[in-house]
Amino acid sequence: MSTLTDGEKRPVAELEPHIQSLWQRQGAYVAETSAFYRALWQGRRLPRDVRDLPELPLSDKAQLRQSQADHPPFGDYLAAPRSLANRLHRTSGTTGQAMNLALSARDASITQEVGGRCHRSAGLTPDHTVVHCLNYQMWMGGLTDHMTLEATGALVVPFGVGSTDLLIRTIRDVGITAISCTPSYPAVLERVIADHFPGLAPRDLGLKLGLFGGEPGLDDPAFRARLRDTWGMEPRNANYGVSDVFSNFGAECAHDTRLHFMAADVLYPELIDPDSGSPIALEAGARGELVLTHLVRDCQPLVRFRTGDIVAIGDTAPCACGCTGFRFSVIGRSDDMVVVRGLNMFPSMVAAVLNEIPELSGDYRITLDSPPPHDTLPVTAELAQGVESTDGLARRVELAIKSRLGASATVTLCPANTFPRTEGKTKRVIRSTP
Repeated sequence: MSTLTDGEKRPVAELEPHIQSLWQRQGAYVAETSAFYRALWQGRRLPRDVRDLPELPLSDKAQLRQSQADHPPFGDYLAAPRSLANRLHRTSGTTGQAMNLALSARDASITQEVGGRCHRSAGLTPDHTVVHCLNYQMWMGGLTDHMTLEATGALVVPFGVGSTDLLIRTIRDVGITAISCTPSYPAVLERVIADHFPGLAPRDLGLKLGLFGGEPGLDDPAFRARLRDTWGMEPRNANYGVSDVFSNFGAECAHDTRLHFMAADVLYPELIDPDSGSPIALEAGARGELVLTHLVRDCQPLVRFRTGDIVAIGDTAPCACGCTGFRFSVIGRSDDMVVVRGLNMFPSMVAAVLNEIPELSGDYRITLDSPPPHDTLPVTAELAQGVESTDGLARRVELAIKSRLGASATVTLCPANTFPRTEGKTKRVIRSTP
């Protein structure tokens, strides 16, 4: 395998020759075997220096979807013989048509190695028993993330989703100490505990570590505090990834709640302006859309792939934990951004305001029933258990959003438990018009 087993802790200067060597091999491989990229590049010269990648055009999810529609099931960006693929996954499809993902044995092994770095960074050890509660039905977050959990040496319980009452009994019977799930899933467990386990509090289950991913939310200190107070466990942002690229390549550590980029030895990152596509220097304080290029990938290699994630770079110096990758926060997805009178609003920004209001549960939806531009932000916020709706409370929420975010909002309050608590990803922005 052409990777470094501790690549996330190697000095940047030491990694550079390795990265350049990998790109030269990978670039030549893609140019020879990927019909998709040959057509996209239209005879452009392939840069030998990875830092010159902006000479090549960007690729995006819409192009991959069209490729798979025209060349099912894997698209003409399948660069390896079909016989080399030995695992098939499918994306969750939360932002459009689900995609088929092919992995070779080497692709799967590297994915497991990088994901294991992330879960170790987040605090998972061989002393933990961790229950994995993501969907195993083809989704990358199921089996693949299970393998990354196993890479830490922890004892992994492959539970998946559904049968929540059985999950609660299993946590108690087995002595499970960590859980891997989406940030919204603990609310599902809380409701089941309240309905079916009288006298039991969430913290009575004995969970000590929460490994979260798949949704935003963990950047909000108020949300973290709620998890600690309710569950008695340490919440960690442990599973940031892009299914088409790597299921997990970013996680926090005990020293810094920002995500650490853990895949510098196999994945090359760039930042671009999401509107113009122009490169942005990847340095502390920078903000832009994350663009990724595989340095090692057999089946479906991607070059300058637009993730759609808008990120803020916090620091590029090595962390106290020993990781040398840059640290970053995900502001939101470009396709979830709502522009209100020239202000860019992301769901995570709204959540940060709502989570500070104790009369609210923290769950919400932004429902857009008209095309842009938008004069106000339409927010439906759910009340906390036992709280009654009042005009004064709705007005207070509107003023809080205006004060914090600068945008006018129209807030509608709904009773507790109005919104379903899902076991998968929760969609916060609902668009009824294109």
